[in-house]
Amino acid sequence: MGPVGEREWDHGRIPAVGVLLANLGTPHAPTPRALRRYLRQFLSDPRVVELSRPLWWVILNFFVLTTRPRRSARLYKRIWTAEGSPLLVISRRQAAALEEALAGRVGSPVRVALGMRYGSPSLATALAELSRAGCQRLVVLPLYPQYASATTGSTVAAVFAELSRWRWVPELRTVSSYHDHPPYIAALASSIREVWSAEGEPERLLLSFHGIPRRAFLAGDPYYCLCQKTARLLAEALEWPDARMAVAFQSRFGRERWLEPYTDLTLRRWASEGVASVDVVCPGFAADCLETLEEIAETNRELFQRAGGGRFRYLPALNDRPDHIAALAELCLDHLQGWVTPVASWDAELAQRRAEETKRRAAELLARWEGETP
Repeated sequence: MGPVGEREWDHGRIPAVGVLLANLGTPHAPTPRALRRYLRQFLSDPRVVELSRPLWWVILNFFVLTTRPRRSARLYKRIWTAEGSPLLVISRRQAAALEEALAGRVGSPVRVALGMRYGSPSLATALAELSRAGCQRLVVLPLYPQYASATTGSTVAAVFAELSRWRWVPELRTVSSYHDHPPYIAALASSIREVWSAEGEPERLLLSFHGIPRRAFLAGDPYYCLCQKTARLLAEALEWPDARMAVAFQSRFGRERWLEPYTDLTLRRWASEGVASVDVVCPGFAADCLETLEEIAETNRELFQRAGGGRFRYLPALNDRPDHIAALAELCLDHLQGWVTPVASWDAELAQRRAEETKRRAAELLARWEGETP
């Protein structure tokens, strides 16, 4: 079978630019059957589980898929909403808001489509949607701020595999990581400050990232280092002392050693030390999902408090906050350079904001200097 293509191309159609917004995925229902199908696809990815294929096939089909779907279905039921999976609902809002944000900032059509690495809507479905919209140039934006082979690497590889089937392959740019993107860090800091301003600061702050096997890091995966840089930049933005903060890793699977320290063990240790209050933030998750809403906000809360800890507060992911959408839009614009032209009004607005920020900082420095002058 030859490459896939359109038989009747509309040569009069104005070319558009497309943004493929990608995330991990979610089962379509909180049932064992739906989870079995989802987990089979997810755990069959060789970038997710880097074991011998024959050995892993036996483990997956005769052990994992006979027990885990039922347990995972119970967990998903605890977070499922009337609208469906939280990750999918939030991701759809993000895609719609991002397209609207980009429409006001560029002078040419930009379409945004949502695709999931596993489950539905698939990456293939999203790419086909962008093709139908006339997008001949694409930016792939995986919503994983910190690159890992199992997430961003897997998503990009799947996009390449799908496009390899196309007769007319579009121009392509990919976002590898945005772990240190200033607007992303600023949005994280703002979301935390808002809670602290309204409800007070905690005694300790825990930044919990999804874990990966330690051997993946030793094999050259940069994920651990990127998480550490995000944490350092966020702490600097918050002016938060290192002694009251920790970086930890959650969601480990299997018996092998994963990135350390582990989130649950860190919380147990803090509880044993008599820590009165903890805030947990998950900077690696662009949208709330099972790993944040159930694993952190429920399971780890219970673990911490049963071990003798005090107040536990999970601070939500950035989701579709306006500053998060603005950060994603600026990230897209960085990668759309040469393909689109920012509208003059946006350039002027951005310049004005930057001028006002410079003026504010200058006034603060002057006031500080005058206060220190005898």
